[in-house]
Amino acid sequence: MAENRALTFTDKRKLEEELAELVEAKKRVAEEIKVARGFGDLSENAEYDEAKAEEARVYGRIAEIENTLRTATFVDDSAVSTDIVSVGNVVRVLDLEFDEEEEYTIVGFTEADPSKLFISSESPIGAALLGAEVGHVVDVNTPGGLVRLKVLDIRRR
Repeated sequence: MAENRALTFTDKRKLEEELAELVEAKKRVAEEIKVARGFGDLSENAEYDEAKAEEARVYGRIAEIENTLRTATFVDDSAVSTDIVSVGNVVRVLDLEFDEEEEYTIVGFTEADPSKLFISSESPIGAALLGAEVGHVVDVNTPGGLVRLKVLDIRRR
């Protein structure tokens, strides 16, 4: 995971909820390992191998979330500036090629939902828009090619 990510307080809450669920899962996995050990020879014990793999996944994700919570910068989306695009802003843009307007909400990675135009600040469009002001044109390298967007409006969520 990238260090020093900018996240919203909604992101923080979601990560804390996931962490609490993983702590409970850690207890369940420990019990599964204990039960699997009772099945005998560990070298050919599929249940034990599966439980150990789940333990590694759970512990890895816990470490990842704890690191993110420790190193992230949290943004109160209700207090963000509307002078430049940042996490927590709603940005109305004009696609210069197709002459179409879109409205993106710039969010942290846990809130991203492209179907609702909630885009992560780490996505190509989100990253390109960060720091832009009204009137600026940004070039975005997307999987579909270069997109040119003109910032029309910036507001709080």
